[in-house]
Amino acid sequence: MNAPFPIKYVLLAGIGILVAGLGWKGLVNKKVTSAKDISYNYQIRPILSDKCFACHGPDANKREAGLRLDMADNAYAPLEDKKKFAIVPGNPAASEVYKRITSTDPGYQMPTPESHLGLLNEGEIDLIKNWIAQGARYEQHWAFAAPKQAKLPEVSDKDWCENEIDRFTLAKMEEVGLAPNDPATREQLLKRLAIDLTGLAPSLEIQRKFAEDNSANAYEKIVDNLMSQKAYGEKMAIHWLDIARFADSYGYQNDDVRTQWAWRDWVIHAFNSNMPYDRFLVWQLAGDLLPNPNKEQILATAFLRNHKITEEDGVIPEEYRVEYHLDKTKTFSSGLLGLTVECAQCHDHKYDPVSQEDYYRLFAFFNSSKEKGFDGSAGSGPAKTPVLTISSSDTKNLLNFINSKDTARIVVSVMGEDDQPRPAHVLNRGVYDAPGKVVTASALPAVMKFDTTKYPRNRLGLAKWTTSKQNPLTARVFVNQIWQEIFGRGLVKSTGDFGMQGELPSHPELLDWLAVDFMNHGWNIKRLIRQIVTSATYRQSSGMTEEKKNKDPENIYLARGARYRVPAESIRDIILSTSGLLNPEIGGPSVKPYQPKGIWEATTANRGSLAKYIQDTDSALYRRGLYTFIKLTLPPPAMIIFDASNRDHCEVKRQKTNTPLQALVMLNDPTVLEASRVLAEQLSASPASVDAKISEVFQRIVCRKPNAGETQLLVDYYKEELSTFSKSKSKAGAALNIGDSKHGQKVDVAKAAAMMRVISTIYNMEETITKS
Repeated sequence: MNAPFPIKYVLLAGIGILVAGLGWKGLVNKKVTSAKDISYNYQIRPILSDKCFACHGPDANKREAGLRLDMADNAYAPLEDKKKFAIVPGNPAASEVYKRITSTDPGYQMPTPESHLGLLNEGEIDLIKNWIAQGARYEQHWAFAAPKQAKLPEVSDKDWCENEIDRFTLAKMEEVGLAPNDPATREQLLKRLAIDLTGLAPSLEIQRKFAEDNSANAYEKIVDNLMSQKAYGEKMAIHWLDIARFADSYGYQNDDVRTQWAWRDWVIHAFNSNMPYDRFLVWQLAGDLLPNPNKEQILATAFLRNHKITEEDGVIPEEYRVEYHLDKTKTFSSGLLGLTVECAQCHDHKYDPVSQEDYYRLFAFFNSSKEKGFDGSAGSGPAKTPVLTISSSDTKNLLNFINSKDTARIVVSVMGEDDQPRPAHVLNRGVYDAPGKVVTASALPAVMKFDTTKYPRNRLGLAKWTTSKQNPLTARVFVNQIWQEIFGRGLVKSTGDFGMQGELPSHPELLDWLAVDFMNHGWNIKRLIRQIVTSATYRQSSGMTEEKKNKDPENIYLARGARYRVPAESIRDIILSTSGLLNPEIGGPSVKPYQPKGIWEATTANRGSLAKYIQDTDSALYRRGLYTFIKLTLPPPAMIIFDASNRDHCEVKRQKTNTPLQALVMLNDPTVLEASRVLAEQLSASPASVDAKISEVFQRIVCRKPNAGETQLLVDYYKEELSTFSKSKSKAGAALNIGDSKHGQKVDVAKAAAMMRVISTIYNMEETITKS
């Protein structure tokens, strides 16, 4: 069986072997031209992690012979018999590690046969030998070292490059023997851009305007046009709502309604106004602790209060108070720092340099909140202490971005500090009622020192530490999340794990260059996104040759454009916008669209305001996907089938699945059928030919003109369906009897039903809901 990459690339370029081939953690990125070039982080540690750390790594419970190969001091120290050494820097022949990985004696060789880890191959052995010979130098974990901007790499085709991003990606392509694709067509680019920047398909008007613009900067103009639309903030908010675990109910068994939607309006507003990312974080982590905070800054802290909250009588308040702060700690560490520190809730982290005490020092920042573990039973209120009350006067003035349709007060759960800091303890085994050592608040020392002369020991100090330009993670993690949102895969594949067991960055120099550039330009989010989408890397076609499929099936080296199904919310948005049904209203309370009968009631406790599913009516039925009501015990079924987050915890990366259920939703969802019906009824009144009607609707939905074969196929299908429905007007009427929107006047039901079937078919094309 052939490996995913020819072995010559492993030895020549140090690219390594894909996990599917030899199980390395990520790819080795450092080019090997001599022993001096060997990097512990990028070439040696992946081998040790895969083959050695199971018995000689951070986990004390599984460690053999007291040997740790993940720490230099331990690896260099005498072994148990005091006469041998695992690693002797500069001398592979005297190093037990090298002798054992080259041995053929089953009783002596490492890894042992019974470990089933497999022997090292020739390339891996050679790398370790040369690394030891050059001094066996260990390095600080790459993600904990401050990013630095490397010199732009030299490439053979500078004319291809549109900006600095392309210098890095092209250099990597050339390293592995790949070349970039040709640019995508204008039609493909516009659809790609519109989905990435607004989450909507481009309208026919925008398509025609872009097609007719022959100016040199036509592409840049359409980028700026799309980013200036209010829909941009809605699209950007979706990922942040996943991180913030935003939902419209409390979760747990009673799962009653909550009113955090005003915070969602603020997030949309923050993205549309291009709030710098550092300020965006500071307000959400500690807006209430700023000097003389206003209501907008306090509202931002609802980010930390979006976790599940129990309303069940009989619970132990302290247990849930601790649980809520554990959730905040996880959301902060995973969503903002890209680390899996929750492992240290019960014991020292097995892989990253985070002790249990470090974890509870981080936990201590949230421990002094006024929040209660139990603040009333089901139905006791749509927000829990502490709360922010927003009046109609507020929504007309400072908070005018909140879409409040009536004069009722809005109540939101926000942060607030106790007058006296609450003592924080290390919890033995992570259990709320087993307090141990008292600890003071401090951020993770492995990431960056928490200097108490600069940062107070409260959430504001944590926020300032997080957004310091010296923090090695914050900018890297956010840049990587944005890259993932645009290309479908981050420069670091393990988006939520920048730790020791996470994937190595595919383009480390590019990630660092972008992170530093992002910070140096005021944490400007729109500028970062504009850099990415105006690059030649982004503008490539998504076509895949056999060579690229074999060498780079995951498109790690970005030698082609991204191609993947759009997010669940965008599927709904594309259908509504292309049919003319979309209600473009920004913000406001969540809505309840069509949903299968009975499924909601089967998951409720049969009490409270959410005991029954009451579907919305009129224009509320046609809101964008991000406004769909999310009940934590039953997230929207159609969206979950398309891999939307269930929002019960912080999520930085959605799954990408392909299942038969998705096809069934597209074929039977009332929204899809209603959109097809409405569009068909509109077209039935047009005097244009069938060919012209089909061509127009195809371009509206797929965002390109159909070719002759596609047009003929759809025309033939239309004629077949028209013949069937002409014979039975009752069948035609039944087919059109879908959805709550009004029917068109003077509609020929047979023609409309036939065209509806054609449009439904177009909606069900893979290309319709695929970004390519």
